[in-house]
Amino acid sequence: MTEGRVLRGVEFARAGNHGSRPLLLDLYLPAAQETLRPAVVHFHGGGWRMGERSSLGPVCDGFGLTPFEVLTEAGFVVASADYRLSSEAHFPAQLDDAQAAVEWLRSHAAEYGVDPAKIYAWGDSAGGHLASLVGLTGEHRSSVAAVAAWYPPTDLNSMAEQALPNAVSRSSDPGSREELLIGAPLAGNPDKAAAASPITYVGGGAPPFLLVHGTADRFVPAAQSESLAAQLRDSGADVELLLIEGADHMWSLPDGSSAAAEKALAATVSFFQHQSGLP
Repeated sequence: MTEGRVLRGVEFARAGNHGSRPLLLDLYLPAAQETLRPAVVHFHGGGWRMGERSSLGPVCDGFGLTPFEVLTEAGFVVASADYRLSSEAHFPAQLDDAQAAVEWLRSHAAEYGVDPAKIYAWGDSAGGHLASLVGLTGEHRSSVAAVAAWYPPTDLNSMAEQALPNAVSRSSDPGSREELLIGAPLAGNPDKAAAASPITYVGGGAPPFLLVHGTADRFVPAAQSESLAAQLRDSGADVELLLIEGADHMWSLPDGSSAAAEKALAATVSFFQHQSGLP
């Protein structure tokens, strides 16, 4: 990264019994200037059961694209936040933590030169699910002005039937990531699955969305993004859907190249630049 700085391990909230568990974020700051900056809050993937705030997944990380630094150099403040994993707490704890990260950034906007009207959410996989939920459920302190989500689960009740024939796993599998998230089998708990699904909350007033998905995704079927995009359009929201042909989860391609990841990152930066008015 050029000229900016990174503040690592900033506590933004406490969770767990008696608030004993600190929740941390890393804050990427561009070079100082007089005007307020737009900001992006990022949530990592990992099936809600693993992952960390510094990562976009092992395959994507291996491409060396440094997406947080790319956004910072484009003029954004970036906050990459942790949240409680499913081994520690079931849904909606993860959403509570994601909203708390946005609330913290808004309450500290003046301190870090952030424009509170231009705070956006972004996430990949499980993090894309949380970013989408933040965009569709947030109230004043936790609301965001736009959302970008990479291959997000959006409708837990339809994931199994939408899975590709060569899927690595299905949400209906016993002990699936989705079942661990809600703490119960999906088949017998459609209400819990719906409560944890972004598509449930689509309605008037949704912020602009960018949904990016690979057509060969064996973990989260691309139909999940297509379904959410259709619902958002029907509600009158501004939505862009980018399907990257042949790309699997974490932008893995048969040739091992980073072309899909580069395309997704470029589209995401462009989307946020358009939303914020940055050149």
